[in-house]
Amino acid sequence: MSDIQSSNSSSDLLLIIIAILLPPVGVALARGIGGAFVLNLILTIFGYIPGIIHAVWVIARR
Repeated sequence: MSDIQSSNSSSDLLLIIIAILLPPVGVALARGIGGAFVLNLILTIFGYIPGIIHAVWVIARR
């Protein structure tokens, strides 16, 4: 594994940990403040688990 791939996977792991604790923050760090952030904020308000699932999905797609 190259250094670039290793760096991306470790940063993704950190983002996933942040997304589990505070899903909107994880999405904001991964994609910025935009549509994905607003959707995640709404999902987190209506249910914490859907917010986590969406945040991990957004980070994995990055």
